[in-house]
Amino acid sequence: MNNKILIYQVFTRLYGNRNSNRKENGTIEENGSGKFKDFNQSVLKHIREMGFSHIWFTGVIRHATQTDYTKYGIPRQNAAVVKGKAGSPYAICDYYDVDPDLAVNVNKRMEEFEALISRVHRAGLKVIMDFVPNHVARQYHSIAKPIGVKDLGDGDNQSEGFSPQNNFYYCPGCKFEPQFDVQDYEEYPAKSTGNDHFDPHPGVNDWYETVKLNYGVDYYTGQGYFDPIPDTWNKMTDILLYWTSKGVDGFRCDMAEMVPAAFWAWATDKVKYHNPDIIFIGEVYNPAEYRNYINAGFDYLYDKVGMYDTVRNVICDHGSSSFITGAWQSVDDIGRHMLYFLENHDEQRVASDFFAGSARKGLPGLVASVLMQSNPFMLYAGEEYGERGMDKEGFSGQDGRTTIFDYWSIDTLCRAAEHKLTDEEKYIYDVHEKVLRIARKEKAIDGAFYDLMYINPWSERFDNNRQYAFLRKKDKDTLLIVCNFSDNEVDIDVKIPGHAVNFLSIAEKKYKAVDLLTGDTATFQIKGDDSVAMTVAPYSARVWKF
Repeated sequence: MNNKILIYQVFTRLYGNRNSNRKENGTIEENGSGKFKDFNQSVLKHIREMGFSHIWFTGVIRHATQTDYTKYGIPRQNAAVVKGKAGSPYAICDYYDVDPDLAVNVNKRMEEFEALISRVHRAGLKVIMDFVPNHVARQYHSIAKPIGVKDLGDGDNQSEGFSPQNNFYYCPGCKFEPQFDVQDYEEYPAKSTGNDHFDPHPGVNDWYETVKLNYGVDYYTGQGYFDPIPDTWNKMTDILLYWTSKGVDGFRCDMAEMVPAAFWAWATDKVKYHNPDIIFIGEVYNPAEYRNYINAGFDYLYDKVGMYDTVRNVICDHGSSSFITGAWQSVDDIGRHMLYFLENHDEQRVASDFFAGSARKGLPGLVASVLMQSNPFMLYAGEEYGERGMDKEGFSGQDGRTTIFDYWSIDTLCRAAEHKLTDEEKYIYDVHEKVLRIARKEKAIDGAFYDLMYINPWSERFDNNRQYAFLRKKDKDTLLIVCNFSDNEVDIDVKIPGHAVNFLSIAEKKYKAVDLLTGDTATFQIKGDDSVAMTVAPYSARVWKF
C-alpha cells in the first residue's frame, strides 16, 4: 500500500437513503434521508477495499432547511431564504451543530456523528468534512456553541458598512429587498450576500440565502485590516479547533479563495499545532492564487480550471489529449498539491447528457487522472457506477448534477445495495475498482512520472489527439499506461525515448508484461527510441506492468 490519497466524497444526506419515492420537491417524510448510521462497518469496509484512504462527508454541519425541527429546540428557518426543501449544505446556520436530518435520534445527533468518526477510524479510513468559511445562512444563530463563545454578529456595529471587527458587512439604512418576491422575511439593516454582493438587492441567481463573513477586508477599497486580529479570525479558528478535537482528519474548505490568504496562514498554523497530520483542501479556482494559498497552509487545491477542464474537453472530443501535458506542466512546481477529480457535487456527472452522455467515455480520463501523478484523486459517490444525474429533483432541476438542495436518493447507489446493477454499470464499477486499487497498491504510482507525448507526435500509428501515454517507475516496477479516448479500437506504436530509459533506469531488454486492467499478457522489447506495439479498445486504457 502506497501513500496516495484517494478521497470518496459522499453527500451524507443522499448516500444511504434507499427511499425510492423521489417525489419532485418532496419532503423528508416523502423522500427520506440518509443517516450517519448508514455508514456501518460493512459499508466502510467496502469503501476501504475499493482503495480509498479518506471519506469526505459533505453536508454535516447544520444548515438552513425548510424542515421543522422546532420540537427539538432548533430554530426554524424562513423558507424565503432557503434553497430547496432540504436546503443548501453551504448555508450554515450553526457551526457547532450537525444536520438533524442525518440523525436517528435528533437529540443525540452529535453523539451519532462522533460514533461515525470512530467507526471510520476503526475501518482504517480518515474523515474529511466541509468547513464553510466565506458565508453563513441569513438567519445564522448557534444554539450549540460552547459556553463563553459569542455568536457571529454579536457586538457588530451595524451602522458601519465595513468595520474590521464586525463579523458581517452591512447596508446601513437599507432593508433586505432582493430582486424577487420575499414573503414574511425582514432583515434590517441588510447584510451583504455571500457571493460578494454588497447591496441589499441580490438576484435569484446570487447566493441570496447566505451572508458574507468579514475577515477584515474592506471590499469597497480592497484594503485589508489585520492588526489587530479581526474578531472573525478568532471565531472561525475556534470552530476549526472544535471539529479537530472531535477527531476530524481534514477539512475541505469551501470557496477558500474568497477568504484572505492571511487568515488561512494564521488559522492553519494554529490547527496544525494541535494536529500536525490534519489536511486542508482548498476550493481555489484562480491559478494566479494557487501558490499564495499553498504557502498559507493548504495541503491540496482543486485542479479544476487546469486538469479537470482539460480532461473533460478531451473526453467530449473538444480538445486534444496532448493538452493534458500542458495542464500538469502549468503547475508542475506545485503538482503534488493539486487535487484531481472528474466529478463532485458542483460538477455535472460524466454520464449525464450535459457531459459525455456515457460513463464509458470517461474511463480513459479516469485512468489518466488517477494514475499519472502521485497527488490525490477524489471520486463522487455514484460515479463508480456511472450515475447519470439526470433527475429533476426539485429546486435542483434536470442539470446533470446530483442535487444538494433536495431530499432524494441516488438510483445507482440504491440498486448497487440491492445487487440490481446492469451489466454496463457492473463493468464501469469493475474498471473503477481496478484503477483505484492500482493507485493504492502499485509502488510505481509513488514513483517517477514520465510523459511520453512529446516523443509520440501524430502518426498513422499514434493519434496524439485521442491517445495519452506515460510511464510510472519505482525501484524495479515500471508501468506503461496508454489511454484511448477514441470510439475505435486502435493498433498503435508507443515510442519510448532513450532519455526515459536512462532517466528511469530501465534496463534495455525483453520483458514479460501484464495489463493490470484486463489480465492480458505480452512480451515487450524495451530499447531506447524504439516502439512498443499494442491494441487498445475504445474508451479504454492499458496499464502494462513489467
